[in-house]
Parts: sequence; C-alpha cells; structure tokens
Amino acid sequence: MLKEMLASRNLPALKPRDEMLGILQREVYGFLPPKPDDISFTQEKDIIRRFCAGKANCDRITVNCRVDGREFSFPILATIPNDRTKGKYPLFIHINFRPDNPDRYMPTEEIIDNGFALISLCYEDVTSDDGDFTNGLAGILFPDGKRPADGAGKIAMWAWAAQRALDYAETLGDTIDLDRVCVCGHSRLGKTALFTAATDPRFAFAYSNGAGCSGAAIQRGKTGETVADIVDRFPFWFCENYYKYANNEDKMPFDQHYLIASIAPRRVFVGSAEEDAWADPLSEFLSSVAASPAFEKGIVCPDRVPETGDRFPEGDVGWQIRPGVHYFSRLDWQRLIEFIKLHS
Repeated sequence: MLKEMLASRNLPALKPRDEMLGILQREVYGFLPPKPDDISFTQEKDIIRRFCAGKANCDRITVNCRVDGREFSFPILATIPNDRTKGKYPLFIHINFRPDNPDRYMPTEEIIDNGFALISLCYEDVTSDDGDFTNGLAGILFPDGKRPADGAGKIAMWAWAAQRALDYAETLGDTIDLDRVCVCGHSRLGKTALFTAATDPRFAFAYSNGAGCSGAAIQRGKTGETVADIVDRFPFWFCENYYKYANNEDKMPFDQHYLIASIAPRRVFVGSAEEDAWADPLSEFLSSVAASPAFEKGIVCPDRVPETGDRFPEGDVGWQIRPGVHYFSRLDWQRLIEFIKLHS
C-alpha cells in the first residue's frame, strides 16, 4: 500500500547527500551562513539557584562570534546534571520560542531526571521572526537589509545558531557525550532542527515536532498548508528562490524527503499530532517512508496508513502520531527520549 501511495505523489528520486543539500539550500532555505571567524563563550553560572531540586546547574552562556569581520553575540542556557558518577550525559539542543527554563515546550526537570543534559536557545535572540533583515545575525550577513535570491532565510540563521550551541557543548567534553547530541524543535523550529542536523553531521539525532509544510511533510499531494500559503505569510523563513514554487510544487526538483534523507546515516525522529491538519501527519509519515532508503535501517512500520497512537521507533527513521493538536507536549518529549535510549 505505501509503495503505491508514494508512487501517486510522483516524488523526485533520492540523490547523494551533498547534491540534495545543495538543492535544498539553493531552492528552499538559502545557503547556511559561514562559520564564525572566531568564537568564544562567556559564562554566568547558577542563574537559577537549586535548580531542579538541586539536581542540576543552570548557566547562561553568551556566545560571542566574529562573522565576516563583525561582532555578534547571543545567549543560550545550559542545564547540566550535577551527578558526575553516571558518566557523560547525552544532550538535547532545543531551539525554543521563548528564553524560559523550564518552558511550556520544555519540561526541564523531566529531561534531567531521564539522564539528559539540555542546552536551549530562543530563536529571536538570533534574529527576529519577521521580514526585517537588518537586526541580529541577519544584519551581520546583509548590512543593507538586502540578500541574493539564494541568501539565507531566517530558518538557516536559526540553524546556524544551534550549531554554535554545539560548538559550546564541545567545550564540555568531560560531561557531555558528544556522540549522543540531538537537536530538536517544534513547528517552524522543527523545520529548523531538521535543517540544522542535515547541514551539520556532528548531530547524532534530529527531532522535528509538527514541522509540516517545508519541513517534515512532502509537498506533492499535501493537504493543509501549502508552499503558496507559507511563502505568502512567512517568506522571510526561506530564500527568495523558493517563492517560484507557490502553486507549482510539481516543478520542484526536490521534495521534503530530501531534508530527512540528508541526515543519513544518522537518526531522525518525526513527531505528528492527530488534529494538526495544517501540518498533515500523513504527508509527514510518507516523507519519512520516502527518505528511508537513504538510511541503513529506514522506518520500520506496517504497510498501511498509520493510526493515532502509532509510533515506529525501531528504525534509523522514527515516526509517531499522538492525539491532540499542534503542540510540543510532555508525551512528545517522552517518546523522543525513548527513541534516543533505544538507539544508544
């Protein structure tokens, strides 16, 4: 059944990773900003005293970068368990909508109790979520506010910042297991998490939650949000080359299974919600299936349309659908944690 469903979508064939990434950067997200000319970190320790009932420290880190000869900085929060008898901790890098810790999308104490460390960053501390390309990292890259047709959109800039958070994590090699780092996010930041991992092989895992259109869901035959919808409301997330595919998805020399496949041979987990029709859970699932040949062990699932409550964690590509709406819930985190532990 699934083979026939994919055939009806008429998807482009998978290509070598570098070729798929080149297409995605040129045609969708814009090219990733360059790595910093220089980077350093300023630490403010224990900004929340006795955090997580004394089980963890929460430090604020300022990431200081020189990019194209200009200075740029942004904050991240590092929450590291205090117990040093358990060896190195796997790490989540969570691209979040708010700077709060904990947050409605980030149950920090539960994450710590499950044996993980956590670094979080607020996306608008990097650059604003709008069409202004003169502030934050956008202003560094495009001082006149203008960009070329394949210039980085905001998703690429937020991904760049998440990669700098991993640069900081690499300074914690005595406490962080750098072979078990997962980048994660919800909605537009789920799209960002996938692009972050696709363009940086240091991430062992990626998790997208409700990433939908231009993220985890294939666009051909998709219901809910379309390319026309997203470039009308949020054109600044993407490069200008993407706009020409509005109401023209069949002409795309790619589809979103390229983004998932570009994470191979590492692992990726895609989360969907039953009532999230705008994201289209079925198209997120089919994208995971279509990307699977790029992995040593693709998605492991029955040959049928999935049902609410299904989760398929056994393969290098995992997928789950829970009841409810567009939200990064505790259940999503619990299933993500299970996926990483299963593959660690």
